[in-house]
Amino acid sequence: MRIEDALRLAAEADLDLVEVAATARPPVCKLMDYGKFKYESAVKAREARKNQAQTVVKEMKLRPKIDPHDYETKKGHVARFLKQGDKVKITIMFRGREQSRPELGFRLLQRLAQDVEELGFVEFSPKQDGRNMIMVLGPHKRKTEAMAEARAKKAQRRSDAAAVVNGSAASAEAGAADEADENEIDVAEDTASANAKAAAAD
Repeated sequence: MRIEDALRLAAEADLDLVEVAATARPPVCKLMDYGKFKYESAVKAREARKNQAQTVVKEMKLRPKIDPHDYETKKGHVARFLKQGDKVKITIMFRGREQSRPELGFRLLQRLAQDVEELGFVEFSPKQDGRNMIMVLGPHKRKTEAMAEARAKKAQRRSDAAAVVNGSAASAEAGAADEADENEIDVAEDTASANAKAAAAD
């Protein structure tokens, strides 16, 4: 088809003539609403980015002679990272004479791996690296699964909050209605009492 005829058809249909295969011989064009096409493409790209799972490597640093309370705090952070579907790099930092006792760091890393074994696994075994000892934990759940669960929980919390608000509003309306009924009863009783007194006076 000649380019003039294609442009005429596009004008008659109130559409755009878009080249979709410039390298083809002859080139291939398509009649479409180009503005709508660009909008839909942007929406699809945005949805794809939203569902895209980017694996992040978090890092947690510990000392060989860490305090029990600090250990529990650090373990909690590691567990949270694994639940979110992220990898965790654990680094044991040795100082001074601690460098002559690498077994302390090794035992600490083994203990941490056992404490979070329900959430992750040892992806990179403990290895000495200068003054540090490094271990990498990988999550059992994939990032996409963790993201889906997080969105579901967030939606559930919103739903529960909305139900509480609606329930409170309904309770308030019911209370107002009961109070109005009680006021009407009081007015009726006062009116009846007044009429009785008037009749007695007559």
